[in-house]
Amino acid sequence: MADPVTEQIGARTDGRRAGEDPAELRDAAQRLVEDAEGNRIPFGALYKEQKTIVIFVRHFLCYVCKEYVEDLGKIPSNFLQDANVRLVVIGQSAHHHIKPFCNLTGYHHEMYVDPGREIYSILGMKSGEASSSVVLSPHVKSSLLLGSVKSMWRAMASPAFDFQGDPAQQGGTFILGPGNEIHFMHLDQNRLDHVPINTLLQLAGVQTVDFTYRSQVIDV
Repeated sequence: MADPVTEQIGARTDGRRAGEDPAELRDAAQRLVEDAEGNRIPFGALYKEQKTIVIFVRHFLCYVCKEYVEDLGKIPSNFLQDANVRLVVIGQSAHHHIKPFCNLTGYHHEMYVDPGREIYSILGMKSGEASSSVVLSPHVKSSLLLGSVKSMWRAMASPAFDFQGDPAQQGGTFILGPGNEIHFMHLDQNRLDHVPINTLLQLAGVQTVDFTYRSQVIDV
């Protein structure tokens, strides 16, 4: 395993450096997230005891989020355990969408929701796309047309008027803890502006994963 990258790669606009303890994070730490059963816990409890990768996704009907979370589900649990790192995904829907989304994506790590988008707002995640630049993501397999059709079909199959989150909400990625320490942050500018998963794993000191989707060749 290569040594983890120690340089912060997400640009910050407030002049602070990674490792500082901003008031926004202290505020967000007190807000509540919900698990799949509707149990509410403070956001800060997720990273109080150990380093945690926290990924805020746009909404559960977004095809980009679905395919990104599918790849997050391919991270072996023992990779995280060996590095003493937690992985948490947070959405903005009602909590009863968590289990169906995990079943759909094969994601088996921790997932919570912030249905009021309070934490999204406090930590600076924006509404609307701030940039339309094209990004080639290693995790998005569908074209814009095919992905949009898939999202539309899932929306039509969902209960009426339940969009599983605000479609305009952008996400973000943080590596936090233990305690209110920020090691890395990235605020998405558009739906494709997520951090490559292996970059996150390397930054957190976790073994990386092969996402090439190639058949394994076995010598005989």
